[in-house]
Amino acid sequence: MTRTMRQRIAAAAAITAVLTLTACSGTEGGAVDAGMAMPEPLGEVAPSEGPAWRNVPTDPQEEYDDAVEQPFQKVATSPLSTFAADVDTASYSNLRRQVNDGVAPEGVRIEELVNYFDYGHAAPAAGDEVPFAVTTEVAEAPWAPGHQLAMVGVRATEAVPTSAGNNIVFLLDVSGSMDEPNKLPLLAESFSLLAENLGPDDVVSIVTYAGDNRVVLDSVRGDDRETITGALESLEAGGTTGGSAGLHTAYELAEKNFVEGGNNRVILGTDGDFNVGPSTPGQLVEQIEAARQGGVYISVLGFGMDNLKDNTMESIADHGNGNYAYIDTLDEARKVLVDEFDSTMFVVAQDLKVQVELNPAVVSRYRLIGYDNRRLEDEDFDDDTKDAGDVGAGHAVTAFYELVPAGGAAAGDELRYQDSVASGSGDFMTVHVRWKEPGEKASTEQEYPVTAGELTDAPSEDFRFASAVVEAGLIARGSEYGGDASLERARERAASSLGEDPYGLRAEFVDLVTKLDGLL
Repeated sequence: MTRTMRQRIAAAAAITAVLTLTACSGTEGGAVDAGMAMPEPLGEVAPSEGPAWRNVPTDPQEEYDDAVEQPFQKVATSPLSTFAADVDTASYSNLRRQVNDGVAPEGVRIEELVNYFDYGHAAPAAGDEVPFAVTTEVAEAPWAPGHQLAMVGVRATEAVPTSAGNNIVFLLDVSGSMDEPNKLPLLAESFSLLAENLGPDDVVSIVTYAGDNRVVLDSVRGDDRETITGALESLEAGGTTGGSAGLHTAYELAEKNFVEGGNNRVILGTDGDFNVGPSTPGQLVEQIEAARQGGVYISVLGFGMDNLKDNTMESIADHGNGNYAYIDTLDEARKVLVDEFDSTMFVVAQDLKVQVELNPAVVSRYRLIGYDNRRLEDEDFDDDTKDAGDVGAGHAVTAFYELVPAGGAAAGDELRYQDSVASGSGDFMTVHVRWKEPGEKASTEQEYPVTAGELTDAPSEDFRFASAVVEAGLIARGSEYGGDASLERARERAASSLGEDPYGLRAEFVDLVTKLDGLL
């Protein structure tokens, strides 16, 4: 056994000391430093109390991490905005489940609502050395007259970085809490869909956990679909949630079948109804980060309701170099595990960070919308030891900034920009992107100016639809910074911006907004 493999197994064993999957509590996640002081809102948009139903929980046993929203920042004193890329989409499908059930949305993360949909962001050309392309557009903010809305899209190359094969361990929760039609049966069908994409060079193992753990399959060829689906169909739920040994076994199998240069991944399927015993959330993050150093990543698929622990599952994925999706229907499973197979499974860039530098001669104040638990300190951008988002083949990250133009500050504001020196540039901002090639320790940076020419009074179809998602998200979240956001206006704008919509996802969103409006 090599030293590297011993380190990987040791890291896996360390996790089991932390993840004693037993009862029903979660942990906080996110990239924001808990000690980071956030300034008070500056008053460009009058804070609102939000809809009356906002504080009614979906279920007292469901747990979410509602991070503090980004307030407006003064460009003169805080010209940089830094965040870790996030390609999770769980919040949107969970919102859909809640609204369709007629209950109040919880755990609304606006960036995940936006990133659920595909936009026409340009991809890097074949042969480009940089595995990203950046698209930008600026138009009027629909919910805040006089403000502007800047869209920043970062799309990764679609080229899969390896042909060495997949080494995948399904780690499946079969405890009593999974004994519901939308939990274990849906989980089994979902993982069967994933198996359809695997071939003879891939290896699949299955570990289940409840009161104890069991190796259901060990190192089966990926094209042996009959064996894989048969094992999944035989699963039964029952017992307590005691998966510490299950997690340890899953990592042992991943190490046993480790594919150098390949995709080595544990995929956890659960409702998240587990805790970390006596350990703190910080210890959970620490141990998961230690495990990923061995080259085995962990992604999370969430299922079910009532005892959903969204906060814990998000934290595991964010700090385990994986992504987090919530599976509410078999169609959603097909979207994540079949249609988006490459972007779900193959990492093309690690620790992707975005830093936006705003020009005080053009913008007086700004607010990053969403990414509330993915914000970073500005100095973290150049720190290659700081973990950030991992992006799969073809993945796109979309972010929105609400801008207050220079000279457009609220009446009575004492800030006069007398200390700001106009650079002579009419640029709104410059977008800096920093990432690591998979397996590398040092990062690379590229920058992209957002010029005055990006401002338009005829925004693209993608911009219009994405901004409608943001506007609806502000209301669903009960945002203090929603201005005069309107679900009816968001619905109309989305309905007029459907585009080709081959899978009907945009049309589904229009219907969802109508249902959401009916809850108010």
